[in-house]
Formats: sequence, C-alpha cells, structure tokens
Amino acid sequence: MIKQTVDELRDIAVNADDASGYFAALYVRVTEDIADGILHDRFENGERMERFIDTFAGHYIGARTAQIPVARCWQATWDVARDPDLVIVQHLLLGMNAHVNYDLAQAVVEVAANDGGLEAARDDFHTINDVLANTSVAVIRDLDLVSRWSSEAAWLGGGRLFNFTLDVARSQAWGAAERLYPLGGPERRQYLSELDELVSVLAYLITRPVWPARLALRLARRFEQRDPRTVTRALLGH
Repeated sequence: MIKQTVDELRDIAVNADDASGYFAALYVRVTEDIADGILHDRFENGERMERFIDTFAGHYIGARTAQIPVARCWQATWDVARDPDLVIVQHLLLGMNAHVNYDLAQAVVEVAANDGGLEAARDDFHTINDVLANTSVAVIRDLDLVSRWSSEAAWLGGGRLFNFTLDVARSQAWGAAERLYPLGGPERRQYLSELDELVSVLAYLITRPVWPARLALRLARRFEQRDPRTVTRALLGH
C-alpha cells in the first residue's frame, strides 16, 4: 500500500502545472524516508506505521483529487498556487500547515482508535520527527538548485528553525489528537470546523508575513526558478 500511496503522490506532483505540485513532491520524499525507517525497524510497530502513512496521505490525496470535501485551509493553500509573489518555501509551508495542523490529528485518531489507543502510538509519532529532520537536509540541498538563496538561509540557521517549527507544529497536532480522540458526532465536527478556521488563519499569515519579512521574500523571489514543473522535479530529487 505504501508504494501505491507514493505513486499517487508522485502523480499529483508531476501533473501539476503550478505550485500545488511542490508539497506533493516533498510529501513523496517524506513518505519514502518513513517507509525506509519502517524497513529498518526504526519504529516500535511497523505495521501500524504503514497504516498511518496510508491514512494520513489519504486525507491529502482525497482532498486534492476531490474524493472528499476540501477543508478551507487546503482551499486557501491551492487558491494561491499561481501567485507570482510567493516564494517556493511559502508554498511548502502552506501545504505543511494544512496537512500537519489539520489532517495529522485526524489521521492519528483514526489509526489509534483501531490499534491500541493514543498512548500506544506516542513513541512512534515522535520518532517521525527524527526522520523529517534528515529529510529536510536532502530537500534543502535539492531546493538550492531552484532557489539560490535557500542554502545560505539554511546555513544561517534557517534549517534548524524549520525543524524546530515543524516539531512545534507536530506537538500541537498531538495535542489536537488528544482533544479530538474522545469526541464523537456533532462535537467532533464542531472541533474540526474550529481547527480548520484556525489553520486557515495561519495560511493567511504565511502568504502575508509582516513587512520586513515580506520585503526580504520579494527580494528572494528574484533568485528563484519560476517554472513550476522544474521546481517540482527538483523537489522530487530528480
């Protein structure tokens, strides 16, 4: 099933003719690295992790292919996929924002409910952070091919800041899963609606950063590849 998930993610990436393909390309890399971690017994329960990978990716793939209703936070991400003023990293952050801050808690709850509960999955959930940190190193290396300022930013601490921010987001997602887990019916739908609204606000802040950062990003955009298919191929590692 993981291979099928990776193939579906790669198809979404390579068929995109705008920045919506960037996150899908990154997602391919992450999924392959987690699958490699399963193969080398980095997780306590490899079978559960396989189910988690497919469930988690299913939220994104389902929304992207219109098989399930599209959350507002995802719509906010795809609405700006052709915005010429956004840098590559902003598009990646938009996808990560929706998937980690909104989809992740739901996937964790869905898997945990049928496989030992939340606590049983906690250690493996946090082990993923180590895998993501390693993935980011390779992604930044390839990103430098199409975004000539990214390696300098990483050298100045941007890479560590990225990993820290991702760790914080995943920690908050675990907290959201703990709140979501005991809820059912209307209460669960209400909580997810409120979560979607919050994540949509975060998406807006990513596209409209405060003025000094906005100016820096506009300057950085001049040093980036503008053909989205070329960027997607670079993010895929091709």
